[in-house]
Amino acid sequence: MGSVRKASAWLGLVEDSDDERYYDDDYAEAPQGSVSGPGDQWVTDPRVRVASESAVEQGRRIATVTPDGFRDARGIGELFREGVPVIVNLSSMDPGDAKRVVDFAAGLTFGLRGSIERVATRVFLLTPADTQIVSGEPGGRSRDFFNQS
Repeated sequence: MGSVRKASAWLGLVEDSDDERYYDDDYAEAPQGSVSGPGDQWVTDPRVRVASESAVEQGRRIATVTPDGFRDARGIGELFREGVPVIVNLSSMDPGDAKRVVDFAAGLTFGLRGSIERVATRVFLLTPADTQIVSGEPGGRSRDFFNQS
């Protein structure tokens, strides 16, 4: 192969005809009959741990619901009764139905001893009684972080 063609192949402008040089036949594969367990995942960083338990088993679920109308409020209530925190996005609803859903969510959280918090405009977070909401700056840092003397 000529030098211009090699340079073009290196830049990716033409296909490289010497593809065989990139393949290595000496790599090791797992035996055909072997089955890997949950701890056998390949991880590049030794600080990374592969979770063997799913989030459902540990109760670390959060639901996001964008209702179209008040008829979708039942789904919000069912999720909340299961103990799942629910983020309700009402931005696509008309104001009348959105108010009804907020009233329903307020009654739901009051009845089940949870809490409701406005996260953004027309977005609410419903949390069960056993969930703690942490608000404020991450790591306890103040807003004047860059104005240090």
